[in-house]
Amino acid sequence: NSKCAACHKTGAAGAPKLEDQVAWQPRLAQERAVIVEHAINGFKGDTGYMPPKGGYLDLSDDEVAMTVDWMLAQVK
Repeated sequence: NSKCAACHKTGAAGAPKLEDQVAWQPRLAQERAVIVEHAINGFKGDTGYMPPKGGYLDLSDDEVAMTVDWMLAQVK
């Protein structure tokens, strides 16, 4: 909530809001490993930008991966 929500609650930078099932569908069609890689290393897509580790470079890769898993569980 203190980090990822800054974009995933508001839709900033084109981030899919956690409650927006439609926006998550293209992401859910990808392999988990791809989503985790994008969250860790950053990604520029057609609808927005995911900065590496959401801009919080102090997060470990494991912390980011666990957060991705939590978010994916919320939108499935």
